[in-house]
Amino acid sequence: MTTERIATSDTPHATPSLLQLIWLASPALPIGGFSYSEGLEAAIDKGFVHDEHSAGQWLVDQLHLTQSRGDMAVLAQMVVAWQAKDISRLATLSQWVHATRETAELRLQSEQMGRSMLEWLRNLNAIDADTIALCNGWVPTYPLMFALALSRTGAPLDQCLQAYAFGWAENMVQAALKSVPLGQNSGQRILTQLAQEIASAVQHAMQTTDDTRQAFSPMLSILSAQHETQYSRLFRS
Repeated sequence: MTTERIATSDTPHATPSLLQLIWLASPALPIGGFSYSEGLEAAIDKGFVHDEHSAGQWLVDQLHLTQSRGDMAVLAQMVVAWQAKDISRLATLSQWVHATRETAELRLQSEQMGRSMLEWLRNLNAIDADTIALCNGWVPTYPLMFALALSRTGAPLDQCLQAYAFGWAENMVQAALKSVPLGQNSGQRILTQLAQEIASAVQHAMQTTDDTRQAFSPMLSILSAQHETQYSRLFRS
């Protein structure tokens, strides 16, 4: 008895869009997301976050106040611009992202994860030399590079943003587990709470325009700045 192996392509283009989104949302993506808490560790140090309830509330607030109004909104616009090959629009949006990183840690996170994302795409032969040169000519921020990856999946925009948001949620919950600290069941309850909020956050992000997109979270910026000199820490932000 013999079996025949169905020929497949190793290129990302041959991978169904759903699998590509799951891949991009995975914490195993080698871009360093696990090493950042985005101010959560500083919030724990100051006593704002200290248990499961406060950790869940903090992350839900960040989903709606910083992600949905800012990064997810600009990400949605970037995906559309990448698909249209609107270079001028991409340059403008990329500048906005870089300008809204209010502390050294947040800026370094965006740049490091962006460069790692670009390198991952290059290693997969997922982008051509012209695109690589174009990205290197800008500051390859994480939203810009993640939008490039999303734009290649062919998935609907709302599903692209859902994948991004869930990937962010998983990384942040893992940060909470390590730094509060919390147990695995607590983490799953927080992740459930976040998952229930993602759809509305995505819809808000998709309805946001250049005039309504914003990056205004002063307490988070203060905590991020304080984290730079925090005595004991596990994370880079």
